[in-house]
Amino acid sequence: MKSPIAVLASLPLTLALAPSAAQADEHLLGYVSGAETLPQGANDAYLFVTRRWDKGRGDYTAHDYSLEYERGLTHRLTGGIELKGQSIDTGGLVIDGYMPGAEAYGIKASGIEAKLKYAFLSVAKDEVGLSGTFALQQSWLDPHSGRDKDVTKFELGLQLQKLLLDDQLSLMLNTGLEGTYAKRAALDAATQAAADAEIQALTGDPSASFEWPTDPEMEIEFKLGAGGAYRIAPNWYVGAETLYETEFETEVGQERWSVFAGPSIHYGSKQWWATLTWFEQIAGGKEQYINQADDNLHLIEKTRHELRLKLGYNF
Repeated sequence: MKSPIAVLASLPLTLALAPSAAQADEHLLGYVSGAETLPQGANDAYLFVTRRWDKGRGDYTAHDYSLEYERGLTHRLTGGIELKGQSIDTGGLVIDGYMPGAEAYGIKASGIEAKLKYAFLSVAKDEVGLSGTFALQQSWLDPHSGRDKDVTKFELGLQLQKLLLDDQLSLMLNTGLEGTYAKRAALDAATQAAADAEIQALTGDPSASFEWPTDPEMEIEFKLGAGGAYRIAPNWYVGAETLYETEFETEVGQERWSVFAGPSIHYGSKQWWATLTWFEQIAGGKEQYINQADDNLHLIEKTRHELRLKLGYNF
């Protein structure tokens, strides 16, 4: 038999090599979510940074920032509040009805969101985990053009999660419905004139004018995402995920659709975790800007590439 001193000496190594399951509401992927909620009284703080770039013409780079606090209100219900921000740097690109010209600024506050997540089934106790989410958001900056835009949005979602291979593999399926009421601020005369000139040059029509609707808009978006994460070592997961999104607007019907996919890597310790995801647009369609070269993608409201870093701290 080993001596007590030898057992104690080997304990740190034993714990380090032992399989470790993800903590409640730990984000194994960047875009597709699990079904777990926080235990009652537990708290989480999150920082998300998403870089979006390349619309196929001109220069376009934008960053989205999110600082979020969540608390376990009961063992099934988690509540959270999120502060949003953004930065943008774009030039050499005018998209009729969407982007009136160059815009560049550093981090600005862009919105606030409140959300609830309720677990109908627990992934740890039941055959599958199933949760529902409701979120309400108010924002004042357009994430695409960077211009002023008053937006009220609600989102309903479902998250399904299944653990396999002694909890080493986690499979996730998400679906969501999002409703938006939005109103843009009018452009100043100089910006409108410059955008008109760009549209005239692109179309060859000297009478063409840049469209920038300021009437209220109603939009409905549908999302479907799937992904999986596999534990390759204690605390380490590799994963892959894909996300389909489509949007319908009251005046024109379906405006866009896109499919993104990419790999993720995740590390989680007892109190903190980090997830990094590379997301590529692999297909997209419907509305396109004038002279768009790649007609297999949607590049008006989406970009070719996204990179997302998520950091979480449990306390």
